[in-house]
Amino acid sequence: MDRPTFRREFLHPRHWPLWLGLGVLWLVVQLPYPALLWLGRVLGALMYRVVGSRRAIAARNLELCFPELSAAERKRLLKANFASTGIAFFEMAMSWWWPKARLARLAHIEGLEHLRKAEADGKGVILMAMHFTTLEIGAALLGQVQTIDGMYREHDNPVFDFVQRAGRERHNADATAIEREDVRAMLKVLRAGRAIWYAPDQDYGIKQSIFVPLFGIQAATVTATTKFARLGRAQVCPFTQSRLADGSGYRLTIHPPLEDFPGETEEADCLRVNQWVEQEIRRQPEQYLWAHRRFKSRPEGEPKLYDKKK
Repeated sequence: MDRPTFRREFLHPRHWPLWLGLGVLWLVVQLPYPALLWLGRVLGALMYRVVGSRRAIAARNLELCFPELSAAERKRLLKANFASTGIAFFEMAMSWWWPKARLARLAHIEGLEHLRKAEADGKGVILMAMHFTTLEIGAALLGQVQTIDGMYREHDNPVFDFVQRAGRERHNADATAIEREDVRAMLKVLRAGRAIWYAPDQDYGIKQSIFVPLFGIQAATVTATTKFARLGRAQVCPFTQSRLADGSGYRLTIHPPLEDFPGETEEADCLRVNQWVEQEIRRQPEQYLWAHRRFKSRPEGEPKLYDKKK
């Protein structure tokens, strides 16, 4: 995709409220990092009370995935998850607008040697990530030290889309934003020996998925990880990030390439991906994006697991 460019139509009065909100957010994120963490928790507590539909989805996911926890334990986890989501709002703005040097001080990166070796060998890499609440800032921090391309879905609002893309791509002048449905471009990038951020942990519907267990529940799991690895002749390196409890920043970990991947069947590969996803979620469940209806697609004959949308 071409680089984002400013257009005169962005100055139309209908966009003024959004520009005003973005301006206020820019001012707020100039505050010290500890203050932004505190504001994020306050915002998360407010969201917990106000956004009832998303709270219900997240609560249902925790009930499905952690049946061994008591109701009180799940409620505490749910509140912690909303606090993490509130912090993510300010992390997004930090990754877009903080000076690069200020942002870089928060990064604790492990495993870069795996990407560097693949690059030296001319091998493409699928950086297999997950939808943690630290997703935005994690990609920004890694992009400062390593060229990574990313899958991208255009935002409905053109102003927000411009600001978001400009903020993301400023960390990496050589980065490419690839439309999520553009398989040909994805394979071209991988065959050119580049690394691309890709997250296979959400429910994208039955058409491009098969059902394999996740937290003991049959979950629609995309087979694209296998297809991209095989057709792009690429390695798959799991990538995780976490917000450190001591307030010192973020740990980003590029794990070693998966061995013998792709395997013999797509089903075995999808199961392997889901086992990794479950393992990493269990390490920091409060930082995962539980507000997504991960189990909305069901095998034929199975009942729906979520209440109908109101």
